[in-house]
Amino acid sequence: MHSYLDVPNSFSGIFLVDLSPSLCEVARKRFRRLGWKVHVVCEDARSFRLEDHLDKLADAKPASKASTEYASATSDVVYHADLITMSYSLSMIPDYYNVVDSMVRLLAPSGIIGTVDFYVQSVVETTGRNYVGGSFNRHVNWLSRVFWRAWFDCDRVSLEGARRDYLEYRFGTKKILDQRNYLLGGIPYYIFLGCHCERVFARTQQLLETVDASCTESPPLSPATGGEVMLPLLPEPALPIEARSKAYQSAIINLGANLPLPSTFYQNNQARIHYDEHLRKHTQFNHDYLYAFTWEDPCVDQRLLQIKDNDTILCLTSAGDNLLDYLITANPRRIHTVDLNPNQNHLLELKVAAFQVLPYADVWKMFGEGHHPAFRTLLLDRLSSHMSSQAFQFWVKNTHRFTSSTSFYDHGGSGHTIKLIRWLARFSGLSAAIQDLCKSKTRNEQREIWSRIRPMILSRALHWALVGTEWFLWNAAGVPPTQRQMIVRDSSDLPCQDPSKLEPLNDARGEAMWDYIVNTLDPVARDTLLSEENYHYLLTLTGRYTRRCHPAYLSPRAHTKLSQPAAFSGLRIHTDELNEVIQRFAPATLTVAIVSNAIAPTTTVQRPDDRVIQIMDSMDWFSPTSADATTQVMALNRALKPSGRILLRSAGLKPWYVQVFEEGGFLANRVAARLPGMCVDRVNMYASTWIMTKVGEVA
Repeated sequence: MHSYLDVPNSFSGIFLVDLSPSLCEVARKRFRRLGWKVHVVCEDARSFRLEDHLDKLADAKPASKASTEYASATSDVVYHADLITMSYSLSMIPDYYNVVDSMVRLLAPSGIIGTVDFYVQSVVETTGRNYVGGSFNRHVNWLSRVFWRAWFDCDRVSLEGARRDYLEYRFGTKKILDQRNYLLGGIPYYIFLGCHCERVFARTQQLLETVDASCTESPPLSPATGGEVMLPLLPEPALPIEARSKAYQSAIINLGANLPLPSTFYQNNQARIHYDEHLRKHTQFNHDYLYAFTWEDPCVDQRLLQIKDNDTILCLTSAGDNLLDYLITANPRRIHTVDLNPNQNHLLELKVAAFQVLPYADVWKMFGEGHHPAFRTLLLDRLSSHMSSQAFQFWVKNTHRFTSSTSFYDHGGSGHTIKLIRWLARFSGLSAAIQDLCKSKTRNEQREIWSRIRPMILSRALHWALVGTEWFLWNAAGVPPTQRQMIVRDSSDLPCQDPSKLEPLNDARGEAMWDYIVNTLDPVARDTLLSEENYHYLLTLTGRYTRRCHPAYLSPRAHTKLSQPAAFSGLRIHTDELNEVIQRFAPATLTVAIVSNAIAPTTTVQRPDDRVIQIMDSMDWFSPTSADATTQVMALNRALKPSGRILLRSAGLKPWYVQVFEEGGFLANRVAARLPGMCVDRVNMYASTWIMTKVGEVA
């Protein structure tokens, strides 16, 4: 601990409690050698009370008996500990229930308890417990459980899961981390940071109503008056429990069962909304994100939406790049960002935490260069306190993404594309040419170099063998089969039909995808200068940004703004399906929305009745034969105010779901079409852009 904290000068009193006289004597000798004033008490931890050692607490401030329920029977005042630590001791105490209960009595209302100990548990033991702060890496396989239990039993060290379970039951979880000591054979151990459950229970009504209102854009209910509120008030009849946020619903369940609240309620900032990490819809991503960077052009979003300070934005997280851009260029009242993949939100949390506590130089190394050798130290010492427990676990497991010889951007699904281009360049001897392309000072110079490397990047053989396959399109480019079908249909120039009657088309040779990729890349190389303005493709080709070409959020000016204390106070991070989030908003409350691969709503000062939602290509993911698109359109109609608009991007020139919008109370207007040879923005990846204006309500 002394490596991170000046222990002797940080506390008014330090006590070490142990029942073993010999260990206490060893501790006394060590502290005398160090010159520390530590009070070593040989006593049973179950009966230890600070008020029994008043002669050693001259500088401590007692809490009045009226302010706490933990006063001793012999004193009108009670002394609490601001920090309690237990190091590999809980597993050695026979009567651990009473010891943990005594820690609850001893810990100050705003105090922290830290525990590190050995354990063995199956992930099944945590299923259904939403208060444990995540179970990433918690599972220990059957053979290891049997071996380590038997091994530690020889020293009377008990590894049954009930010890850790009771600790998590009695305290609210701030952070939890499951690790293995591979130097000693892979011994499983955990680190737990907790706080008082009662600290939150005392203000549960106000806390839950505030969180729920910020998640659903609805006014908070009035708090109860008089008496202690242990359970939140029942929802008003006009707002059924199904319409409340999932964070609220989870808290209701936990409080009704006398359990701690979900871990997100105990964090230093509560931007991340609770989600159930065990659901299949979240676990399908196998603890990885698809996008390490965002493909949509934020300049186009700003030009079309004109985001203002009073806007409320709904957007898809992706890598969080565009979201940060909106915070820089405008200052929206609130941003609701949504992603079904928990790992995309873990990435966003890391970026937010970096701006909150790190200097610009560190932020640039991490996300500009994609490499920071001291990332693990920064994560543990500075970033962790600003992240949710789940995000912290994810990045502890993946510190190598910043510290290894490869770039951070080489990882995730999008990293497959970057690594493929790098491998092709080396194989074909064009690595130097690609570097020259990315350093071109004029468009003419860039066009000449592009003509040399184009046969390698746009190789028909490579396209047929890999790039045009459904596996690569989904895992590396994030193109689902339904979106590919839209591209094939446009290539076949088939007339628009009833969406329910659309049949899948065969593109075995990948001609449609070939034409689509050519129409994307050739205009970009011809009309945009990679070295100065097109950071999207610069990153794809080199694996890093440059000081001259990078997203706006990586500029020093952006760091100055985003590092302000309240810069992210309006951010809410939802890990869920888009429809699930939209349907829980109060009607006609969204104003501005921007969603990369999804949705968003907006309003402007000049036209207060205007509301805009940007859906990007999320609708492309829906099957024409399902009711998903209709459900989302109905939810959008409900969430938008009259004359609200939706900004929508699609891989199709004539998307089938335009008809669904028109039938759902919207007027459709195509504002951009990427015809062959045209460059509509710096990414140039979408075939069309639409504005859907709400012209009527739908029952």
